[in-house]
Order: sequence, then structure tokens, then C-alpha cells
Amino acid sequence: MSLNFVLLYATTVFIASIIPGPSMLLALTHGMQFGARRSIASAMGNLSVTILQALISIAGLGTILIASEMTFQIIKFVGAAYLVYIGISISLSPTISFISNGESQIQRRVSLGKMFSQAALVTAGNPKAIVFFTAIFPQFIDPSVGYIKQSFMLIGVNSIIAFSCFMLYAISGQKIVDLYSKASIGKYINKIIGGSFIGAGIGLAASNK
Repeated sequence: MSLNFVLLYATTVFIASIIPGPSMLLALTHGMQFGARRSIASAMGNLSVTILQALISIAGLGTILIASEMTFQIIKFVGAAYLVYIGISISLSPTISFISNGESQIQRRVSLGKMFSQAALVTAGNPKAIVFFTAIFPQFIDPSVGYIKQSFMLIGVNSIIAFSCFMLYAISGQKIVDLYSKASIGKYINKIIGGSFIGAGIGLAASNK
């Protein structure tokens, strides 16, 4: 596989990954609530499921999932319901306040494991990622080169990009948190973020494949 081919693949994956979606919204939220450093745990949760989804696609199981309308819809609606649940929870939670060092006061009450699992569940609840991988991988597999080697390389490139995009949103969340907390909009931030999650859940449920 040539360098140009790899760069084309990387560009395609980056564009698909950086577009705002449920996982990136969660990255931004965790960055605002817990800071970029703790959000690494969330990024690992997102990355773990992303790799699993890519492996499912490469193994050919993605085609089976796409063909199974019922399975696809169940995963999609469960994921949508979880996003709505997160949105409602955030909307009803007390206003987040931030201490002087930029860390949220709720940091101490949320474990890294919970952050990891929340990101993993949000990622797993969007089966469209499997559809994406199933569609894109065949376009970048060279039949004349070892299939396994190429597959691991594509997954590796995708993993780096997925982690980087998640952390970019988390860092952005940390950077803008002071602006939100000091401005008059600060007291409404939970409602805004919660509403965004609810909207994402409704959008996922209403979308077609």
C-alpha cells in the first residue's frame, strides 16, 4: 500500500471522525467537566469500542449486522435511548462549578472507570460506525498484499486518528470552560449540553442506515 493511499485513507477517516457526533459531544462534555487529562480515560473507552467495531467489519460480521435489520435497529435504539438518558441526567444535574485550578468539583465523585464505560457505551450505541468501516475498508485493501497486515495497519491509523479527535474535543472543552463558567450563559450550560445529547439521541433514532 503506497503512502498516498495511506494518506487518502487517513484523510477520509479524519473527516468522518472530526465531524461532531455523540462521541465527540461526550468528549467536549468530559473535557469541560473533568479536564483533558482525565478525559484520556474516556478516549480509551471510545477507542476500545472503535477498534472492536473495525475488527467486526474486517471479520465480515459487519455485513451480517447490516443485513440484519432487526439487530441493527435494536442497537441503534438502545444507543439513542442511552444518549437521551445522559442528556436528561445532565439537564437535571446541579450547575457545574469550577475551582481555581480549572478542575470541576464533581471530578472527585466520578471515577475514571465510569468515564471509560460511558464513552464505550456511547460509541457502541452507534452501529453506523460498523457500516462506515464495512464500506471503507474494501476500498483500501490491496488484494496483492497480505490482508492481515493491511487490516492491522488500517486499524492502527484509524485508532490514532480516533484518539486524537476525541482528545482534541476534550482539550477544547477544557479551554472554553472558563468562558462558559464566567459568562451569563454559564448557569445554562447543563441545559445546553443536556439538550444536545437529547437531540443527538432523537436524531440517531430517527435516522436511516
